[in-house]
Amino acid sequence: MKTNMKKLFAAVGIATFGMLAVSSGAWAEALEKQKVSIAVGGKNLFYYLPLTIAEQLGYFKDEGLQVEISDFAGGAKALQALVGGSADVVSGAYEHTINMQAKNQVITAFVLQGRAPQIVFGVSNKTMPNYKSIADLKGKKIGVTAPGSSTNIVANYVLAKGGLKPTDVSFIGVGTAAGAISALRSGQIDAISNLDPVITMLQQKNEIKVIADTRTLKDTKDLFGGPMPAATLYTTEAFLQKNPHTTQALTNAMVRALKWLQKAGPSDIVKVVPESYQLGDRALYLDAFSKVREALSPDGRFPEEGPQTALKTLQAFEPDLADKKIDLSKTFTNELVKNANAKYK
Repeated sequence: MKTNMKKLFAAVGIATFGMLAVSSGAWAEALEKQKVSIAVGGKNLFYYLPLTIAEQLGYFKDEGLQVEISDFAGGAKALQALVGGSADVVSGAYEHTINMQAKNQVITAFVLQGRAPQIVFGVSNKTMPNYKSIADLKGKKIGVTAPGSSTNIVANYVLAKGGLKPTDVSFIGVGTAAGAISALRSGQIDAISNLDPVITMLQQKNEIKVIADTRTLKDTKDLFGGPMPAATLYTTEAFLQKNPHTTQALTNAMVRALKWLQKAGPSDIVKVVPESYQLGDRALYLDAFSKVREALSPDGRFPEEGPQTALKTLQAFEPDLADKKIDLSKTFTNELVKNANAKYK
């Protein structure tokens, strides 16, 4: 009798444990990879605010993910981490997917964080007080977050529209925070291509003359001629194929963050964002946020015309791309975003 009772309790214990595993950890079994490393170039920027929100509010954890975010000086460095194998996913500019395909490496963006680049190109009022046109920048030093990054790409495009080639200037990596501001103020650079809150801080003290601004949808369309995809989560074709549930979980967390941002007020933002991101001026940080708010994607979807706009932009100053056959359908997907929006309506 005692033996039968022991068997009964053992059976009940196993069943109970099984039910707990299903109710609290079923998601963990479904994920091919729970620990995911994400590389980003300038995590403090509004450009990557949805990533910060997803992390700070625990949305990745809610999806059963253990996400480790590594911050680099710029998007090009983050891309190198992916290519080198030290990162699984990159939070970075969509344009990198096109450039990598031109090098015979398929990289796919699977959720859109920004529907406008938020990048501003400005000339130093200190070293170039008499600036009149793009031609004046020939031979000058231009600060970008990192050479090859999206800030460099936008700078190249602005120069091309003004008749200059990338080789007509010198590009210097200055990062995305205090270092960028210091470089301009000290005269190390004559112009800057960067993002908020850095740009708003420089504007507030009249230290730059803005030449090109992509913080609003209208200004973005005026510059590029159409919608321009900005920050995304992207990864290799191999990672997507091997980890469909994991990438879906990442997308779910990001779409949830985007939807939170659509409803969040200024006070909500400052409570969630690390104080160090605010560059010592909370009021300025919130002022900067108000300028870029509409640039954030409301749902993570890539606009239909966006990839073509990005390709045309790159072709304007990268002659090698003109001869390359780029399959834009391989550079992005909206499938995971559709599922995420169905989950978080």
